[in-house]
This record gives sequence, C-alpha cells and structure tokens, in this order.
Amino acid sequence: MPTVRDILKKKEGKPIISVASTDTVFRALEVMAEHNIGAVLVTEGDRYVGIFSERDYARKIILKGLESKKTPVGDIMTREMVTVTPATTVEQCMELMTKYHIRHLPVVEQEHLTGLISIGDVVHSIISDQKSYIENLEEYIHGTSILR
Repeated sequence: MPTVRDILKKKEGKPIISVASTDTVFRALEVMAEHNIGAVLVTEGDRYVGIFSERDYARKIILKGLESKKTPVGDIMTREMVTVTPATTVEQCMELMTKYHIRHLPVVEQEHLTGLISIGDVVHSIISDQKSYIENLEEYIHGTSILR
C-alpha cells in the first residue's frame, strides 16, 4: 500500500503555499486562485498555526455576512488540524478525510511540517497503484513476467 511519503516524492520541489494569520481572507483567496488550490496553511512567524480552505470561506465569511477584505485569516482559520506522517498509508488518509470531512492533510515529521496532501493526491495515488497492480496481474496471467 502506498504511503504519504510516496505522494510527497511526486510533489517534490513544489513549495508549501501559506499565508500569514494577519493576511485578509481576500488575500488568502487570491493566493489560492493563483496556485489553483483549495486550501492554504496559515503561519504566525515561522510556525504553522492553522489551515484555511474554501469551506472555511463559505461557512465563516459568506454565511455570516463578514467581509473578506477586512477579516484576517487568523480569525476564521481551522486551528485544530488533523495531521499525518510520511509513514501514514494512503488508506489511512482516506479514512481520516472521510471521518473528519476534510480534503487536506498537513504532513508532520518530528513536529516539523514537511508537506500538505489533498484528496486529489490521495485519489491519484490509489488509481496509480491499482493500475500498476492490474498491469502486473495481466503480465502474470499472460506469462510474460513474474509479479513484482
């Protein structure tokens, strides 16, 4: 079964996108649009203190009638982040995402943030793993190779 480490290897070289807790919600949305992502990590100094997602915007700004150009991200971000480690399996990630109704998981190793994975990353990993498994079975059935 693939792990978060496998997903991060494929994302190698891509920066972790973040905004400061003092940035406005509007600025966070601009950053998300610029990078075509659905969530950003939130920092205070050099520490990651939360996550802000499209869902936070919809539920905590729009529905409450707040102004995105005036509200700091730190006021509405999700502080209680569900995290995983590089050794976490993709299956465990799916279980966490389903249980907590979330689409993004910060990756922490030895209390240090090392990445962020999304539901898209998890689905892509599962599809890739299944495709490889099917190809190996087909090779085995046709006698052209042994299972890897």
